[in-house]
Amino acid sequence: MSHSHHKHNSAGGRLLITMILNFIISITEVIGGVLSGSLSLISDALHNFSDGISIIISYFAIKLKGKDNSFKHTFGFKRAEILAAVINSSVLVVICFFLFYEAVSRFQNPEPIKGMLMTGVAAIGLTANIIGTLLLKRDAKHSINIRSSYLHLLSDAVSSVAVIIGGLAILFWNVYWLDPLLTILIGLYILKKSFQILMQAVHVLMEGTPPGISIEEIQSEVEKIEAVENIHHVHIWMVGENDVHLEAHINVPDMMISKSNSLRNEIENLLKTKFDIRHITLQFECNQCKDVGLIINGKH
Repeated sequence: MSHSHHKHNSAGGRLLITMILNFIISITEVIGGVLSGSLSLISDALHNFSDGISIIISYFAIKLKGKDNSFKHTFGFKRAEILAAVINSSVLVVICFFLFYEAVSRFQNPEPIKGMLMTGVAAIGLTANIIGTLLLKRDAKHSINIRSSYLHLLSDAVSSVAVIIGGLAILFWNVYWLDPLLTILIGLYILKKSFQILMQAVHVLMEGTPPGISIEEIQSEVEKIEAVENIHHVHIWMVGENDVHLEAHINVPDMMISKSNSLRNEIENLLKTKFDIRHITLQFECNQCKDVGLIINGKH
């Protein structure tokens, strides 16, 4: 427990440092974008500002996740991180469409841009974003919440590179149309990454079957156990990322409770070792259900 608490504190500390960096970048890029006339730089600033907000949400989600279960919240706040990922990704999707609108307006009414200032400010943003991605890279492997913030920063680092290249092209060749084009390309990239995270998070919130787990394979493995006649009415879902729950009915011959205990232990051990399912609820019965389908439709 103390190790887990330390891990959450470390992740939270790195998130706070990254948040401060993002707000500094945002202020710098807004000022630089206004002075240089660069829409892509302002779009990068908006993206960075949303990064900062997303990191605040992620930070509080980690704090909530660390709270103990209670009578009012028997699962604790494990889904706080999933909800944070939904909010973060949704905000980015909205920002992308705003940037598309602004970029189209710039195509129709191009404005002169100061390429040198645009390039210099974007380079500052790139440096800070690289530091942020390095801070969050390790934690992003284990949390969809932090991964959403990590992808915010990674996509912003990519966009900063694009803005630098665009600024140099504008500086040397006066290709002002490149600025709104970069804005659209950056927006499309952000939109794709955000949509992927949003779909993953919504799948968890809708209690979908965890990726990589086959209910048919679970049925096959469990029914290989000698005393199991069949497994039916299976429900499998994630409360939070990497927190898989399963409940099912197990049809068995008439037996003593003491014998069913050893059978339950055998089934639970199988599900834990082969499918990494840690929270298991099994209901033993002897020909009680008329419908023994693997999945039951409707109320039961």
